[in-house]
Amino acid sequence: MEFLQWELNHKTAVITLNRPPANALSSSLLEELEALLDELEKDETVRVLVLRGDGKFFSAGADIKEFTQVRSGSEFVKLAGRGQRLFERMERYSKPIIASIHGAALGGGLELAMACHIRIVSDTAKLGLPELQLGIIPGFAGTQRLPKYVGTAKAAEMMLTSEPISGLEAVKWKLAARSYPEETLFDETMKLAQKIERKSPASIQAVLSLLNYTKSAEFYKGVEEEAKLFGEVFDTLDAKEGIQAFIEKREPVFTGK
Repeated sequence: MEFLQWELNHKTAVITLNRPPANALSSSLLEELEALLDELEKDETVRVLVLRGDGKFFSAGADIKEFTQVRSGSEFVKLAGRGQRLFERMERYSKPIIASIHGAALGGGLELAMACHIRIVSDTAKLGLPELQLGIIPGFAGTQRLPKYVGTAKAAEMMLTSEPISGLEAVKWKLAARSYPEETLFDETMKLAQKIERKSPASIQAVLSLLNYTKSAEFYKGVEEEAKLFGEVFDTLDAKEGIQAFIEKREPVFTGK
């Protein structure tokens, strides 16, 4: 695999995103992740999965440069749908997936982390959905999952201002289970994984399956609508300006068109 590495630690598969410098979520990386999930689900020696990022970040978001290669809103609807289906599959996965987050989990990176069953963060990590800064919106079910954890008001604030919260704040707002200093984050994550891996696989699968019943029909309706609006927003001139400004490392100038 080009963008993912994994190794077995006891009965935990440690998956590392390895796409420097920011572990941006390209289509190729997501395809690799889907294939690896297929492989690990069949592997009876694997009881738990830990997802982490190499380098300075967990993942700073989607590959924005890749967005410039998509020409129409309808293509963006399909793009959003593919990401949504993968992240839904992760949330319904038969083995626990723990996100070990350091540095930053932004945009698609946070959407990926929210699809994991448990999030462990470094105290100073930054978590947020800053897509409106680019004139676009979250497209991988972020608008639906974030309020589920932090509540509607806090989710609205985070998305509408594009301002992230720290790892310590993420625990306070119940977006993460625990936070640790960055230097001990991975060791503490593995301690948690090893506690879980000693449990009965049948009971683990039963709990994970039952957790999915906490979703409502409105959640899925919202996810479908998010993909539709994801495409519509990308057809605006403001979206093109926001993406170009990001690539050029300047502030965007939105005109409302």
